[in-house]
Amino acid sequence: MTGPEPLIPLHGGYRHLKSFQVAQLVYNTTVRFCDRFIDKRSRTHDQMVQAARSGVLNIAEGSQASGTSKKTELKLTNVARASLEELRLDYEDFLRQRGLAQWPPEHPALKRFKVRRCATLEEVRAWVADERHGPARTDKDSHGPASTTGRSVSVSECPCPSVSSAELVGNAALSLLNLCCYLLDRQLAAQAAAFEREGGFTERLYRVRQRR
Repeated sequence: MTGPEPLIPLHGGYRHLKSFQVAQLVYNTTVRFCDRFIDKRSRTHDQMVQAARSGVLNIAEGSQASGTSKKTELKLTNVARASLEELRLDYEDFLRQRGLAQWPPEHPALKRFKVRRCATLEEVRAWVADERHGPARTDKDSHGPASTTGRSVSVSECPCPSVSSAELVGNAALSLLNLCCYLLDRQLAAQAAAFEREGGFTERLYRVRQRR
């Protein structure tokens, strides 16, 4: 049997949200991407970094605010979603304007990226290196990259040796953004349903006071 309704329910805990974790990886990847491929004096550089940062911070702020304001939680989660949508368009523009390919979901390299379930920037960078140069060398005396079995790997066997790092990272970032936006859409739907079912803080305050 559940206890009485608390005035301020459990809230925060955003670090455990999958949407927050993916948004953080998008932010870290975007900072690295912009520093490498976009002029630091460019307005686009700042806009992309700030959009990625906004996605992370608004998820966190909305989660923390949910203790006393479901309305604020909904609003900030939607701001995070909108910021990441803006960032997604920036990545698409980057690829298109430079004549780089935007890959479909079934692209082999993108499938390999998804299978890895990268959680850190280092893991994303390792995927890029493997696509361009093959698996990391295991034998210091070999003259080329080596597979995990220790045999030498020729350039022709590397999955995407002719694809630029910018194209690889741009498509990886878009894949992460697609996932994060999907998760935030589900999060918004769940928050809206909870608000419709339970009401906001003022209604909860009234119920708790009446019970008292």
